[in-house]
Formats: sequence, C-alpha cells, structure tokens
Amino acid sequence: MEVLKVNYRSPESPERFCQSLKTTGFAVITDHPIPMELVNRVYQQWSDFFKSEEKHKYTFEPNDQAGYFPFRSENAKNYSIKDLKEFFHVYPRSKLPASLEKDTWDLYNQITKLGCELLNWVQVASPADVKKLFSMPLSDMVTNSEENLLRVIHYPPLQGNEEDGAIRAAAHEDINLITLLCSATSAGLEVKDIEGNWHTVPCDPGSIAINAGDMLQMASKGYYKSTTHRVINPKGPDSKLPRYSMPLFLHPRPEVVLAEGVTSGGYLKQRLEEIGLLKKKG
Repeated sequence: MEVLKVNYRSPESPERFCQSLKTTGFAVITDHPIPMELVNRVYQQWSDFFKSEEKHKYTFEPNDQAGYFPFRSENAKNYSIKDLKEFFHVYPRSKLPASLEKDTWDLYNQITKLGCELLNWVQVASPADVKKLFSMPLSDMVTNSEENLLRVIHYPPLQGNEEDGAIRAAAHEDINLITLLCSATSAGLEVKDIEGNWHTVPCDPGSIAINAGDMLQMASKGYYKSTTHRVINPKGPDSKLPRYSMPLFLHPRPEVVLAEGVTSGGYLKQRLEEIGLLKKKG
C-alpha cells in the first residue's frame, strides 16, 4: 500500500492526489501554503490550555458539540472502550479563550480554504459518472458550513495501567467528506489496507495528511473509500510523552443531500450517537 506524497505546487498534483485518495483513501500534501510557524504556535497554545483547569469552563453541551470534551469521552463505532484522549471542538460558533482566538481562527480559516481547494481537485479529477452522483459540486457542499470542525486533540502520556484494548484512537472511519491533518507532534497514525494490514502514515513536519470520509464514500457510491485508521499507543520512552494533533473535518451543511433519502445533518446525528458523543432519544 502506497500513500502518495503530493507536492501541492506541482501541475500534476490534482491527478496524483485523487489517485492516492482512490487507491488508499489517503494522501499526503507537501509544500502547501499553511505556515508551519502558525501550526507550531497553535500546538503550543493548546498544550498550555489542556494543562490548565480553565478547560473545564468550556465543557461541551451535547446538542451543540462545541467546546471541551474530557478525557475518555469518545469511543470508536462498535467499540465499548473509550479512546485515551481529550479534545476541543472548534466550530465557527465555538467560544475560545482569548489567548487562543487569533492563531486558532487564522489556522481554521486557512485549512478550510485549502480543504475546499482539494475538494475541487476531487471534483475535477473524478470520472463523469461519479460527478453525476454528487447533488452539487463538493466544495459547494461545505461553503459557509457551520459544521466544518477543527478538532484539537491531546493524547496524554500513558500511565501504564490502561485497561486491555484501550488505545489512543481505536480503528475507525471518519464521518465527513475529507479530513485534513497537519503533521501531529509525533507518529502513531496508521491506515489499514484491504488485506487487513496496518501501515504508518507519514508524519513529516510541514506535511498534511488527507483522508476520505464516510460522506464522500456515500456520495460517490463507494468510488472513494473511507479508509480505516487508528492512533496506536507508543512504546518505550515515547509512552511518557503527550501527543497532539489537529484534524480539520470538512462537513457539508445539514441540508445537503448525500444520497437518496440521506442528508448530511441526519447522517451526522446518527454517527454522533454511535460514537457516544450524543445520547439517543427514547
């Protein structure tokens, strides 16, 4: 399995990007326009936030899904064991501490803009019969979407007494169209191939990993696969170090039709219930 590294500035980048997305569900973008200095500042600022007690003032409301999610809030679909992480959901409506606002919103806007451009690449490079399946151009689906989500994740150091089967992020597929992940502070992300083997996704400084989500798989009727991935527990000295990552999930507006009888909003609600972030009614 080969996750392609695609130079953003190359004339061949749209074709190579979609080739990798089609064959592996992942691609890695290099030489992109997101400043690494900004990424590093945001990581440092959020590291300070997660170390503080201030975070509890921003605990999320289930019906809104914005704000701070305490350690072990989420489980992967069909898993009962919670992931070893805490995180913060940054939506356009999110309230952030004043010390985080400037750089976080700058990064949010820049990554969202890049994500829309990558969706245009997918739109242009997809076969005609696949394009016909989309209810509208892919980038139009996420334009002005209040559901575009930057999730800032903190994986604390391991304590050594974790229950069997508990890992930083159990095997799962993303819900949305595509996910953009600025290089995390350490390795650990793995992707599963069709034969069931796991492969490390490159985590080079300055790179952005992109993967297809369930909504793109649904909208394309399986042409683009939502690939299973996970974040494994580190071993040795690295197990005593924290890990931070910041995936940006591009979500269509709630009313956007993904497939016959399925809207983005309805599908998102179903999946949030499955992963334990929203309680089922009745």
